[in-house]
Amino acid sequence: MDPVRLHDSMSREVRELPAGSSGRFRMYVCGPTVYGPAHIGNFLTFVRFDVLYRLLQLAGYQPLYVRNITDVDDKTIKGAISGGQPLEEFTRKWTERFHEDCRALNLLEPDVEPRATGHIGEQIRMVEALVEKDHAYVGGDGSVYYRVQSFADYGKLSHFDPEALRQQATNSAGTVNLSDEYERDSVADFALWKARKESDGPVFWESPWGPGRPGWHLECSAMSLKYLGSGFDLHGGGEDLCFPHHENEIAQSEAATGEAFARHWMHSVHLLVEGKKMSKSLGNFYTLADLVGKDFHPAEIRLAMLGGHYRQQFNFTLAGLESSRSGLGKLESAVASLLDTAGLEPSDWSGFVGPRLPREWGGFKNAWAAFRNDLNTPAVLGALFNGLKKARSSAGDAESARLSLEAAGALVFALGLELFARPRPEDQAVEIPGEITRLAELRWTAKKDRDFAEADRLRDELAGKGWLVLDRPDGYGLQPKS
Repeated sequence: MDPVRLHDSMSREVRELPAGSSGRFRMYVCGPTVYGPAHIGNFLTFVRFDVLYRLLQLAGYQPLYVRNITDVDDKTIKGAISGGQPLEEFTRKWTERFHEDCRALNLLEPDVEPRATGHIGEQIRMVEALVEKDHAYVGGDGSVYYRVQSFADYGKLSHFDPEALRQQATNSAGTVNLSDEYERDSVADFALWKARKESDGPVFWESPWGPGRPGWHLECSAMSLKYLGSGFDLHGGGEDLCFPHHENEIAQSEAATGEAFARHWMHSVHLLVEGKKMSKSLGNFYTLADLVGKDFHPAEIRLAMLGGHYRQQFNFTLAGLESSRSGLGKLESAVASLLDTAGLEPSDWSGFVGPRLPREWGGFKNAWAAFRNDLNTPAVLGALFNGLKKARSSAGDAESARLSLEAAGALVFALGLELFARPRPEDQAVEIPGEITRLAELRWTAKKDRDFAEADRLRDELAGKGWLVLDRPDGYGLQPKS
């Protein structure tokens, strides 16, 4: 096993991840709330955890990955009732949309993907345990609340001052908080079980405290305990979940079981879009479909997302997507050249992409080191490009080309990049001027003659005339710049 180091939100240190305590590395990631299409900010987080999952496979950790679906909360209930649909039908539609987008972005499926509504019994039993241990109480409205002051370690993840919380028995409105999501300045005892109210319509389950439904924070505690057990190895999500959601998970889980909840915490920092917080009013709120509608391929979108470190705020721009389009073409061109040197066919590339360590890292050792040092994907990409450039320019034999392909294939797997997946531009109805075709043919001849300096010069000339060259193992394509 090759050790991986990762920042821990609780200790605020970069720590080596130990081998899984049960033989597999058990990881839980908070998944989507399925009330509408996920936006690119959501997918930035999911892509980052997909990369971690892939990296742990490659490094020999044998990860067991659980990512939940939140299919009952204030938003899903409101959406279902507004649309005149049963909750299950409403959330199934958006769950399927989420899965379609995941496949487009080449996210691996988690090993387990539990739904909140499929685990009502487990959530009720956890609430019963908390009531029995006096960590929870039944309010006058029939809802069950977690008694935050009963948990001495509350705030240990987010480093929130518990003394400030102990002085606040109600929220800013003067009542206990019933909403599923709330801000730091209004936190108090939170709802574990929410008594049925008129606005819930037909969405309720029977419980020892009467009809109702679980509070939002409860589901992840109950489902992670079922599938991973206590003291699992890593819990993650977006930075907005650190407080109060993950803090509440710790409190209710450790109070219910008497055991540690998670050993390591990872949080993904949010993005900016064109330098601003994503907002529909600013016109910079994008779903995957929005970006595909602007003629960007999901592989280009994924590559752009990998250009930012998960602990640093990332500025997502359309210009960055253009750069990713060019970058993906360069990756494809370099791999195609190595395949040719190795005497292989384009279809052979897939055999190099998988969770297998290469015989040697060679010129890609810096990429592998950056990968295992706090998931530094920007550094990985830079080292991958450099490694391919060196491998391509050296007059190596077929065996050295195979070694480079093995190393590059392992890294490309861990990054989750799909090469040669974009549609061929010549298959699209685009008229290419004769002069552009002539320059492209000259470039292709220079490339085959291994005159890479001339090939690069001609590529730049074509770009200056408004055309992108997209190399493939079996040739090239031309595409007008957007």
